Amino acid sequence: MSYALELKDLRKNFGKTEIIRGVNLAVTAGERVAIIGPNGAGKSTLFNLISGRFGPTSGEILLNGQRIDHKEPYEINRMGLSRSFQITNIFPKLSVFENLRCAVLWSLGYKYTFLKFLSGLKDANEMAEKYMAMIRLDKKRDLLAMNLTYAEQRALEIGITIAGGAGVILLDEPTAGMSKSETSRFISLIKEVTVGKTLLTVEHDMGVVFGLADKIAVVVYGEVIAFDTPDAVRANARVQEAYLGSHVADVQAGGH
Repeated sequence: MSYALELKDLRKNFGKTEIIRGVNLAVTAGERVAIIGPNGAGKSTLFNLISGRFGPTSGEILLNGQRIDHKEPYEINRMGLSRSFQITNIFPKLSVFENLRCAVLWSLGYKYTFLKFLSGLKDANEMAEKYMAMIRLDKKRDLLAMNLTYAEQRALEIGITIAGGAGVILLDEPTAGMSKSETSRFISLIKEVTVGKTLLTVEHDMGVVFGLADKIAVVVYGEVIAFDTPDAVRANARVQEAYLGSHVADVQAGGH
């Protein structure tokens, strides 16, 4: 079977300290996978390895069957993987529309062209408008990104992440800092805009995890101790002992 993303015996050391300890994970196309685990478990390191910010000490990372370990982040992005970050990463002094138009240029083949006025790129403008409507910011079209609310900035970053046309999307704590009502709306938005795409998300909010994921990977001390459906993970005694602990009742209820 071919996978959208596959990690094979992935390891990462910082000096003598082993952070990622032989992770194996295979994600099929179109799956939504949440990565959970206690603080210091290695979740962010795993994301950094997949997206190319770190190179692995050993092991392989395959994107649609092609190895991407040791490639640069921009190369991985062009191969079809895009990532958002815990800290909102947008162009604050550009408008909502301009942020999204920048995001679509490479996928449309414009690359580093300086010979055309952006306003004349009909396909780029139309695609930016499409994504702006998807993230429900069309009424804020000409507003500078710095003047959006926090939740709107996060929505814009999601839009930028998907606008490049990547088939595999990594979201790093997408609902961090949001209220419960904002979180609920954001889960619906993520589901809507990632239809047909493969999604990996690191998330601490169990309500988000169980409301969004098709499968859950539980990382503890740099190892995946479980990778299964939400119901199976919820009932997994090893997961409860190693991570969920006092949250078991909330998880069993599917709550926060």
